[in-house]
Amino acid sequence: MAFQDKLDILIKRHDELNDLMSKPETLGGGEYARLSREFSDLKPIVETILSLRQTEQELSETDALINDPDCDAEMKALAREEKAQLERVIPQLEREVSIALLPKDEADAKNAILEVRAGTGGDEAALFAMELFRMYQRFSDCMGWKFEVMELSESGLGGLKEGTATITGRNVFSKLKFESGVHRVQRVPVTETGGRIHTSAATVAVLPEAEDVDIDIQEKDLRIDVFRASGPGGQSVNTTDSAVRIVHLPTGVTVQQQDEKSQHKNKEKAMKILRARLYDRERAIRDAERSADRKGQVGSGDRSERIRTYNFPQGRVTDHRINLTLYKIDDIMAGNGLKEMVDALVSEDEAHRLADLAQH
Repeated sequence: MAFQDKLDILIKRHDELNDLMSKPETLGGGEYARLSREFSDLKPIVETILSLRQTEQELSETDALINDPDCDAEMKALAREEKAQLERVIPQLEREVSIALLPKDEADAKNAILEVRAGTGGDEAALFAMELFRMYQRFSDCMGWKFEVMELSESGLGGLKEGTATITGRNVFSKLKFESGVHRVQRVPVTETGGRIHTSAATVAVLPEAEDVDIDIQEKDLRIDVFRASGPGGQSVNTTDSAVRIVHLPTGVTVQQQDEKSQHKNKEKAMKILRARLYDRERAIRDAERSADRKGQVGSGDRSERIRTYNFPQGRVTDHRINLTLYKIDDIMAGNGLKEMVDALVSEDEAHRLADLAQH
């Protein structure tokens, strides 16, 4: 299908939705909500298409003026200036429209489940894992997202063995999906008396939050164990069997939840994480099957891949997948500086996918 035909289809669909939503009484609540989401996604794309066409029309009129033998020299000079400006704007608008036409990842609009675990490096790795967890919490605040802690297993010295959170908002997964992988830190630990720089690591996993319609879990495929929750060092923190462990028998995926005092709430949280892990597992299998067509992706998506280094003595953060180094480690750890890194990863992914599209 020709590029302009695709644009015409989007404009036509936008107008159809506009008409439908002007008569909400003819739609059910669920249908209105679905169409409203589609309309809000289409609106900025159609506005960019109309802006592109308007600019192309203005360029055509400017060319006609320049080539008009009856037009005076001063007017032609102004027209040439305007033409140069329009020729700079058009490629930018064409790129925006092309990006909007790229095939969408079905999970991009979803909320995300964030999992951060301490890796190699003992206490220092656990401290860094906690800093990463808080970095994403602060970044979520900056983005206007809701960050809900689901599980926090702390180590000594205020570190983190493992933390899980649900992040809710607009297009959360599309922004955070490139954060999965091994994050490495280089710095002098507070426990180091000799001033030597140590290297340790933490693992981050960002999973799209799955709904019941995304993944079908049969009750017969689950083994659910309940037990008494315990705190750090094994001391009892609960006198009832409120902790829950769920094993998905066909895959062996296991989730444990004990943060809540209520067994029901722990089971609910565990099921949410289980759904996300199974959905992510299915996506990984599908991605592997079409990996030959995914040469342009940012990183492999492998959780064991070292994706980023945080060097505190030099104040820099380097993302190894796109060779981007930012000398603003304090801003990044504070959350607000992470947006520049996230935006660069999204832009790089779009550039790769546009190049792939052009080759096919």
